[in-house]
Amino acid sequence: MHESPPARKSSPMQSGGAPAAALVAILLANVALAFGPLFVRLADVGPVAAGFWRLTLAGPVLLGAAWAMGSAPIRSSRGLWGVLAIAGVAFAADLASWHIGIHRTTLANATLFGNSATLIYPIYGFLAARMWPTRPQAAALLLAAIGAGLLLGRSAELSPRNVAGDLLCLLAGVLYAIYFIFMARARTRLAPVPALAVSTFASMGPLLLLSLALGEQFWPRDWGPVIGLALGSQLIGQGLMIFALGHLSPLVVGVALLLQPIIAGAIGWSLYGEQPAATDWIGAALVAAALVLVRQRPQRGVPLAPTGAGLKSEG
Repeated sequence: MHESPPARKSSPMQSGGAPAAALVAILLANVALAFGPLFVRLADVGPVAAGFWRLTLAGPVLLGAAWAMGSAPIRSSRGLWGVLAIAGVAFAADLASWHIGIHRTTLANATLFGNSATLIYPIYGFLAARMWPTRPQAAALLLAAIGAGLLLGRSAELSPRNVAGDLLCLLAGVLYAIYFIFMARARTRLAPVPALAVSTFASMGPLLLLSLALGEQFWPRDWGPVIGLALGSQLIGQGLMIFALGHLSPLVVGVALLLQPIIAGAIGWSLYGEQPAATDWIGAALVAAALVLVRQRPQRGVPLAPTGAGLKSEG
């Protein structure tokens, strides 16, 4: 479910010729992110603890990468501590809610709903700019509402536990949108990698405290899944996504984002018997169409939706 705020600059893709490397990067990023929910389920620690280890194992690498690129993340963050602290708490709450939801609903639903910030963030933009959405964006929000209703209805047929999981993943999308709003402010002074590194460290403390308060199994006996989560979601997935965002249009990124629920759904089907019904296919298709439509060029003053999880998916 989660990625770092993209830099807002024109790109070769928008003027006609995207480099092949960026297209490969966006595809590999979404494949890596799609395996995040699987690693959360496989981890022998609590879901919140899995989020803590995801960030703790990846944080030093991100900080080192920022320094290697000539940045000074700590010094550059002066004057932004309040913004970064709120962003860190929001991202921690987002990961906690999403990871708990992953254990309660299907992997496909968890991935779709976990990336709902892509649809929620434009609503904030419309309110902030006091403008109405464009027709494609309004259609996207309507399709998303219908699709989400179908998916929730199908979950209700399965069990109350599945509905709770869907709602937790939707809550994660709201929390990620809040994270993105504050990180967008920080991004006015910080480059993508330093911003991601600092926000990663800001989220560790809240996740640690919440995991301990919930009495979760905290120390992994098998480090494989949490290392895979840190590598796949926080380093490889986010790293490739950050690179690709500088070269690809939002529409291309939105289409590539659809790989995540497809792959996650295939994993859930093959490993956990989460076979989708016709209602699931229809609901997922409507939400997928909404994810693409919402990335059409916005009205002036209304920001584009954040890309994916996602780097969340957040997987």
